[in-house]
Amino acid sequence: MRRKNVWVDTVVTAVLVIAACIMLVPYLWMVLSSFKGNMDIISGSGGFWPKHPSLDGYRTVFADAPFGVWLLNSAFTSVIITAATLFTSALAGYVFAKHQFRGKRIWFLLILATMMIPFQVIMIPTYLITAKLGLVNNLAAIVLPNLVSSYGVFLAKQFIEEIPNDLLEAARMDGAGELKLMVRIIAPLIFPMLSALGIFTFMNAWNNYLWPLIVLNDTEKMTVPLALVYFNGTHVVNYNVVMSAAVLITIPVIVVFLIFQKQFVKGLTMTGMK
Repeated sequence: MRRKNVWVDTVVTAVLVIAACIMLVPYLWMVLSSFKGNMDIISGSGGFWPKHPSLDGYRTVFADAPFGVWLLNSAFTSVIITAATLFTSALAGYVFAKHQFRGKRIWFLLILATMMIPFQVIMIPTYLITAKLGLVNNLAAIVLPNLVSSYGVFLAKQFIEEIPNDLLEAARMDGAGELKLMVRIIAPLIFPMLSALGIFTFMNAWNNYLWPLIVLNDTEKMTVPLALVYFNGTHVVNYNVVMSAAVLITIPVIVVFLIFQKQFVKGLTMTGMK
């Protein structure tokens, strides 16, 4: 029986490794293509590996556009959105999980209902509201509509519900207020969930393309996802420049994932246990 399990585990591991390698092929091709010449990519004669590696694509990215400013814009908006989402999700999740008030179930169902509405449906009303507030072509137009996540509220509520009420009552008897209770008791217990939610939120904010395309007009206000269209339109089919920009765009997301990898995996494991 033990030998059978070992063989099964070996086969499953081998299949997963092969699948992971296959999934990494497009990313590897993108990285290698960023070191090729444009004609080598178009003609396809250069093969998979660059014969004459060059950094011309990366030089063009930084020389022909304010790519550093775009990185700062994306980093600023993504960090603000992530921090605000974690705060509002944890706070609202705590209220829905541990407090009783009139219409609690209805309000929570309404929040869940917003998850079923595609962004394309509310895109025009959101733009009209943004225009009324005078935030068009402003980074605040990207931040404000994404300060609250219905998925984050739902996830936080499910985790906080598992925290024993006796623990919270003991903290209240020791004189802890609701805010201190949230910071000192609730937040550490749901930190793995917050890490997983933070990574997902940061990735979505960093890769957000449609909404910034609508509300941002000036080149200096652009975010990095718009850089791909910018280089594709300015340099026609200069694929090595586009690939270089794509590589630079993915680096911050990979860094964030590596930093919070342990908590991310733990959060996903706990989510599966729920």
